[in-house]
Amino acid sequence: MTEGGGDHADNTQWNEPSQAVIEAIAEAEGIPTKQLRPPTYESLHAAVDPEALDLLFVPRADGTPRAGGQVSFPFCGYDVTVEPNGSITLENTSD
Repeated sequence: MTEGGGDHADNTQWNEPSQAVIEAIAEAEGIPTKQLRPPTYESLHAAVDPEALDLLFVPRADGTPRAGGQVSFPFCGYDVTVEPNGSITLENTSD
């Protein structure tokens, strides 16, 4: 958990950010990732283009990570922030 009541998932190796977001939300909701789907939960496509999100953070052709930047968007009742190092921060929007 991070300060402010948010949840935090730290991926030590590069993982597709779209999948990492799904995993972080499922963990925060206390459900298996396969249960994070409509109609109970909104689709990630409703919040952000998953392919575009992944391409923003994909390592360069030589394998080095991209520098700087983050992306934030609302999804499933959380403000989601994706960092270039693969960490996902969730802040509950119902606070």
